[in-house]
Amino acid sequence: MPNGENVILKICLILGTRPEIVKFSPIMRECERLHLDYFILHTGQHYSCNMDKVFFMQLELPDVKYNLDVGSGAHGKQTGKMLVGIEEILMQESPDVVLVEGDTNTVLAGALAAVKLGIKVGHVEAGLRSYDRRMPEETNRVLVDHCANYLLAPTPKSKENLLHEGIAKNQIFMVGNTIVDAVHQNLKIANSKTQILNELGLDEGRYILATAHRQENVDDKGRFAGIIKGLQLVQKEFGVPLVYPIHPRARKQLELFGIDMGGLTLVEPLDYLSFLQLESKAMLVLSDSGGVQEETCILGVPCVTLTDNTERPETLEVGSNILAGTDPNKILKAAKKSCTKTKAWTNPFGDGKTASKIINILRDELK
Repeated sequence: MPNGENVILKICLILGTRPEIVKFSPIMRECERLHLDYFILHTGQHYSCNMDKVFFMQLELPDVKYNLDVGSGAHGKQTGKMLVGIEEILMQESPDVVLVEGDTNTVLAGALAAVKLGIKVGHVEAGLRSYDRRMPEETNRVLVDHCANYLLAPTPKSKENLLHEGIAKNQIFMVGNTIVDAVHQNLKIANSKTQILNELGLDEGRYILATAHRQENVDDKGRFAGIIKGLQLVQKEFGVPLVYPIHPRARKQLELFGIDMGGLTLVEPLDYLSFLQLESKAMLVLSDSGGVQEETCILGVPCVTLTDNTERPETLEVGSNILAGTDPNKILKAAKKSCTKTKAWTNPFGDGKTASKIINILRDELK
């Protein structure tokens, strides 16, 4: 290993969704830079590993070693299939530590499989809380935090949440969020590889971007209709294109509910680099995504969040984000307020060196 260090450390990165790939990308690059012994296990929770190969290539990331391809399905069935597959691989590979990131079923299955085998678990982005148990993600993140060995918290607030729940102080490490590393690293790649504004005929700072995908929003006719009406009011108020890259499942729900989409510019789902570039040049972003709340904060773009609560209260505190829920008039009011605010907020998610801090912690703890 570099610098004459004798620490032999074998790391397993378990992921299953594209947001996890994005947030793990700086850790992968750090492992590569240091020539560490590590491997990537892809559960295929959202997409098949083969579909994600292009994603890995775009981000210039190393190959996945194991591919479970569990696919979508009921939570119990999906998580159970992951547990079986992950356990077999961990028994074969015997890593020193498993890293999981976030709050998906992949994260829960990865942490449980490792803990049952006596393998140390590090939870990247530990301590986030919405305090809304209607969200399956909330259950996942709480359970993982309480079985992990290393709680890699992104902010003082997340550390405070963990301490409040009785987790030992020596297990908690405030490291920042890898999303800061990822945004800076991946935006450079995006700017060299994509010209999405030209392709969509958009001018920098003269369009609004929107996304809506959360189960509690798109599966509820009243909430989804409220979001769409709110987006239409915003588009009419500002008189610029409002671009909505819409997932096939969300489009299906819109058609099922018979919701009118007049005034909005619907486009097919975008690859990550195109979306990141579009996000970075928008005048305003409206979304129900936690990752988008973080990315816009880092990029200096105002955000309106289309949920009733958020696991990223830091974005509210610094003023980059306003919580609007799904009421159309509240969405419009929040959008108008966002666009009159100063954009000189301080990014609360770290200095862009989180991946390096995480690897150093693991080396220190496992030597």
